[in-house]
Amino acid sequence: MGFYDDLTHVERKNRRGAGVGRTIMTSVTSAVIGGMVVLLTLPTLSNAGYINMVKPGASNVMSNPTANLFAKPVSVRVDTGTVDAVKKVENAVVGVINIGRSRTNWMNSNTQDVEQGEGSGVIFEKKDGKAHIITNYHVIDQAQKLEIALPTGEKVEAKILGADMYADLAVLEIDGAKVSAVAELGDSSTLQVGEPAIAIGNPLGMKFSRTVTQGIISSLERSMPMDFNEDGQDDWELDVLQTDAAINPGNSGGALVNIQGQVIGINTLKISKEGVEGLGFALPINDVKAIVSELMDKGKLERSYLGVQPFDLTNVPRYNWKETLNLPDEVQAGVVIQNEIGKFSPAGEAGLRQYDVIVKLDGKEINTGAQLRKFLTLNKKPGDSVEVTYYRDGFKKTANVKLTKTPEQ
Repeated sequence: MGFYDDLTHVERKNRRGAGVGRTIMTSVTSAVIGGMVVLLTLPTLSNAGYINMVKPGASNVMSNPTANLFAKPVSVRVDTGTVDAVKKVENAVVGVINIGRSRTNWMNSNTQDVEQGEGSGVIFEKKDGKAHIITNYHVIDQAQKLEIALPTGEKVEAKILGADMYADLAVLEIDGAKVSAVAELGDSSTLQVGEPAIAIGNPLGMKFSRTVTQGIISSLERSMPMDFNEDGQDDWELDVLQTDAAINPGNSGGALVNIQGQVIGINTLKISKEGVEGLGFALPINDVKAIVSELMDKGKLERSYLGVQPFDLTNVPRYNWKETLNLPDEVQAGVVIQNEIGKFSPAGEAGLRQYDVIVKLDGKEINTGAQLRKFLTLNKKPGDSVEVTYYRDGFKKTANVKLTKTPEQ
């Protein structure tokens, strides 16, 4: 038999009553303790703003049952740092429309203006009634005429002050009468990986003009090889900033902006590949400023001339490394001089020959023809001298070469 089966009816009743009594006493005690806790914490809750206490002399809360039952409204600012940065620069970002000529009919020679493409640009200067715009070379390439779409929607004609294919930069000029904003150019040398980056431009053309996307600076040191003639040899290496802010066709030439609203880069390209997202690139603004200054002054970049046609050693069959070039095992990269050197060219006067393998310029390692061109463009001017380290018949040699202007200039 169970425990309760041994108890009389009265005993069971008494025990049940005792249990109820204990329950009532426990509830009363809990209520008293709870009330004391609330009373003790009222001042703290009031000071924190969670409740409003009725002060002595105030109207009785019972006369207004809904008084003090709700928290006070909170004011929130929507003009964050990103919004302020965009407001500062957005009216200096314009559309660049590339217009070419096309035959109206295959049977005759009549032509008409045809839009070839649209990109973006940044107004960086307004001076003497003119406004100047930075954009990419590939945005204005092969244009017969250029138009600038202002933030108001109005279009004005532009002329090219200077352009360079390798640097992928161009400077345009328009009438400044209707220009209302000029972008502030920042300092890309102070950037840090992880800081905010805001891209402003015209993805897919003017239909989405001045679109704003945001991300971060993903890397400060990226070098993108460029093969302009598509011969399998890189012609140039473009130093760029990497960002995950969305960049699309039409953004080229637009602004990459920091949280202070300063332009820190010119959006230039992205990696467009299935399964790849968030790989956009911009020219650092410090590089842009140096090149733009020369483009405005001379209309082009004056490149120093060495007088060699470089061919990447890594593209030479390994068999020829030993049998033709007689290179020692420690040489794993460099630039082969593939042309016959002119006697009166800078390289020829310094004693360089065909099939010499250049490995350094002024002590800096040179592994590709793109690096050679870039070094001579960015570090040397016509009239400067450069020390060339090279290999010939297995022996390491040096030559001091005085550079000149490239013949086409």
